[in-house]
Amino acid sequence: MKKLLTRLARYYHFFYIAFVFIATVFLLYLIIPGESRFKYEFQKNAPWRHETLVAPFNFAILKGEEEVKLEQDSVKSQYIPYLKVDTLQGIAQTNNLAKVLKNYQVDSTAIQNLTQFLSDLYQTGLIEQAPANHPALTNKQEVILIQDKVATRVPISELYTLKSAYQGLSDTVRASIGDRFETFNQAVNLSDFLIANATYDEALNTSELQKQLNEVSITQGMVQTGERIIFKGDIVTPDKFVILDSLKKTYETKRGQNIERYLLIIGKVILIISCLLVLIFYLYHFRPEIFNQKRRLSFILVMIVLMVFTSRFVNDRDFIDLYLVPLAILPILLRIFFDSRTAIFTLLVTSLLIGYFAPNNFEYIFLNQVAGIIAVFSLDKLHRRSHLILTAIWVFFSYAVVFLALSMIQEGNIESIPWQELQWFGGNALLILLAYPLIYIFEKLFGFVSDVTLMELSDTNQPLLRKLAQEAPGTFQHSMQIANLAEEVILRIGGNPFLVRAGALYHDIGKTNQPAFFVENQVAGMSPHSGLDNKESAKIIIDHVTHGVKIARRHKLPEMIIDFISSHHGTTQAKYFYTTYKNDHPDEDVDPREFTYPGPPPKSKETSVVMLTDGIEAAARALKEKTQDNLRELIEKMVKDKLEAGQLENADLTLRDIRIFKDTILEKLINIYHVRIEYPEEKTPNKK
Repeated sequence: MKKLLTRLARYYHFFYIAFVFIATVFLLYLIIPGESRFKYEFQKNAPWRHETLVAPFNFAILKGEEEVKLEQDSVKSQYIPYLKVDTLQGIAQTNNLAKVLKNYQVDSTAIQNLTQFLSDLYQTGLIEQAPANHPALTNKQEVILIQDKVATRVPISELYTLKSAYQGLSDTVRASIGDRFETFNQAVNLSDFLIANATYDEALNTSELQKQLNEVSITQGMVQTGERIIFKGDIVTPDKFVILDSLKKTYETKRGQNIERYLLIIGKVILIISCLLVLIFYLYHFRPEIFNQKRRLSFILVMIVLMVFTSRFVNDRDFIDLYLVPLAILPILLRIFFDSRTAIFTLLVTSLLIGYFAPNNFEYIFLNQVAGIIAVFSLDKLHRRSHLILTAIWVFFSYAVVFLALSMIQEGNIESIPWQELQWFGGNALLILLAYPLIYIFEKLFGFVSDVTLMELSDTNQPLLRKLAQEAPGTFQHSMQIANLAEEVILRIGGNPFLVRAGALYHDIGKTNQPAFFVENQVAGMSPHSGLDNKESAKIIIDHVTHGVKIARRHKLPEMIIDFISSHHGTTQAKYFYTTYKNDHPDEDVDPREFTYPGPPPKSKETSVVMLTDGIEAAARALKEKTQDNLRELIEKMVKDKLEAGQLENADLTLRDIRIFKDTILEKLINIYHVRIEYPEEKTPNKK
């Protein structure tokens, strides 16, 4: 039955892997564009490495984007704006002025002169404000007046503003009525007869400007079918680059014609499956601890889908550059949660998938590979916020240096380098700082543990450690000693020092259940075991492991910390009570399982080091005479016993690691117990 359940569990895992794999392929298929692609890759000022290329069809040579933009900017600067003139406004205001002048008994000649002047103002065109203050008229020399469906081009200087028209009308009235002007001006407000009748029509001007912009040609010649474009081995000069780029764009606009869609679908699916299978095979062979854990494998695949989706979303927006997407976040997160090799390998697969639809595929993949690898190597640890900031700076410099190097090769001169592209790399580096909150989010979603969390758990002010210090002070000091020793060993043999420290601090947390039964918490000469049977004493001692696991789970400690609690005694025996019980009951067939810890044995480098250090430190304290030779002999014996008992069979420890462990522990115990070298006595020479 047990074998059947094991087999079902194994099959379930493979079914799960197959399901998430198919789901990932399906999502990537929906995200990645499926149009046919131009099959040739080329770079400016680089050799043409394909066969001699002949034009497969007629196509126009397209102008460069900058050239088209310059011509359009020229059209915009030379554009003459249109103003609509309301003729009825002039007639109405002229009549109003004539009535007012008659009421003031102004002679007919003056009335005729004044109304004619006002009429001419309106005929010329009256605008509300000076052209310099109107955005659409600034720096314009001419305008086109539309009056009674007739368009007339006039210098903008001839137009009247309300201010200049008022001044002109006021001077004309003064000249016409003489001394009566002051009285007339106080009674009549001349500005009431001045209303702007030449207005800027936004819709009309936008439409006319767009027509002129549309007339700007985006082509500069034609290439005929069968015409040779470039020989194999020729340099892709700027002129050739324009022709090749025109062919590529024309080809992509024609895609879908005479193409069997099912071939595109099959090809894209095979491409996606190939990339993902490479990653799956890598995890299966080199990182089985990730392959065999559903959450870890799911996290990697989810991150790939998210990065490809984000890149496709940004790539489809004309106002954002694809380099703004911080792809380096992917290897940073994988480096923090897993390891450097997995981070770099996943970055490679992801950049290949994005490179399928990214502009300048080679450049994109090359840049992101360099920046991502630099990010992984620069972020060796993340226990300070400054580490992530420095990584972001390194990523920016990586992007900038490689981009400028490629631009120098492609452009051939400093002036042509697109310096403005560096702004996207700066934005990319800033967005990398999002990795900090993302670490917390993914820790909660997937149950991962980062170095930052391990450092928080190692704070002795944590409630569980405070409880250990108060209720079992001897055990707390013992745990601190183990943490210091194990951390020093891991720093020398390699591993995670933050993990081993946190695990060592919590490994004996179960002793808070009955602290007085453990020797480090007992007052000299007083032991509660004296009134108990050896089996009962052994059970209490062994139970500190199971109680510790329960306490840790109740306080929601990470599983990797719980591993230290469950495995720090492995499947060894409570030797003292087992031996004593056997000696007291020589005729009884003793079951050793009653005196055996539940285990399991340690499975990692960090848990193995804590197990060895725990036993050695406790035994060293019990030594009556702590000399260098005694300590060395003790360490050798303890390590040998664990090896012979098979407790280190699953540990990732080499013989070299074990040798370094022995030397390090001996060195530190000598320092702790102040073992001094025995000085030789000076021999007095015999006098003859």
